[in-house]
Amino acid sequence: MDAAHATQLLELAEDLSLRIVGANAKDSVEELEARSDELTAAIAWFVAAGRSDESLRLANALYRFWNSSRRFSEGAYWFDRVLEPGSGDAALRGRAYLNAGFMPFWLGDDDRAAFLFRRALDVGRGLEDPVLTSQALGGLARVALRTDVVDARRLAREAYDVSDAAGDDPGRSNALHLLGVGAQIAGDLVEARVWMTRRLALARSMGNEFLVASEASNLSMVERQLGNLDLAEDLAREAIEICERIGDRFTTPFAIAGLAAIALERGDYERSATLLGAAEMLMETTQMVWPPDERPHYERMLAELPQAMGHVGFERLRGVGRSLSTSDVVALALGPTD
Repeated sequence: MDAAHATQLLELAEDLSLRIVGANAKDSVEELEARSDELTAAIAWFVAAGRSDESLRLANALYRFWNSSRRFSEGAYWFDRVLEPGSGDAALRGRAYLNAGFMPFWLGDDDRAAFLFRRALDVGRGLEDPVLTSQALGGLARVALRTDVVDARRLAREAYDVSDAAGDDPGRSNALHLLGVGAQIAGDLVEARVWMTRRLALARSMGNEFLVASEASNLSMVERQLGNLDLAEDLAREAIEICERIGDRFTTPFAIAGLAAIALERGDYERSATLLGAAEMLMETTQMVWPPDERPHYERMLAELPQAMGHVGFERLRGVGRSLSTSDVVALALGPTD
């Protein structure tokens, strides 16, 4: 590795990161996957050379790749490396604190996530940067959703107000998602539907397929609880289809779990147990923990399925789901429900 090669890789990563959420995202994901070792070697070279701005830029460019491919431990390691020197452009550091916070968050380390989100918030407010400020508030709202829904909804509302005043659509989108999740956890399902429908429409207008898949899965959960099982199934299937098209592995286990919950509501216990096992397998392969809006529905299936079909039958089909390859899981999820 030398300066010219490291710089070339930085430029490549920044270019691909812009494409990783659109209709042709899968090609970008696959290229990042193929060159992952080179890219992390470039980060290490920039850090060793004391070129903090470049190391921060490269880690920030790889954030979406690490997130969508569920490489949270890898992302956490490299963000720690680039932030450790304590130098570099303040805006780049603030963005790195924000992106870094999501790595421990999805691994269940809320204390570390909150620390990083607070650092991002301090930088955002210090720079009077509404985009960074709103998204850092959103990160803190995500952590609060696990323990204090009232405070989480307050933080999400503040994030929305900051983004709305700045005309920041990505920030509005993030805040709308959190307002919807907060309402759903609180049991305000009709309000949750309003927020999530707005967020889904905004994501579609932005052409961000990653967010469309994510919010379609979230709205599916709400529509299921409101009794609209056919619509809930359509939304979950759409989420999985988009994930397959763009090469995203982040949303898939949640949408699979959503289809398992729909099957439970319909009394199709065998399909529900199999899909539940498959969702568990997808989560566990990356040490990912169930987020606060998903966990109660997952735990409900764990409680109700053994009662409905017998413990032995449940564990057998749960094991079948756990043994499936990712491609077979997707085929089962998108195949006939009978």
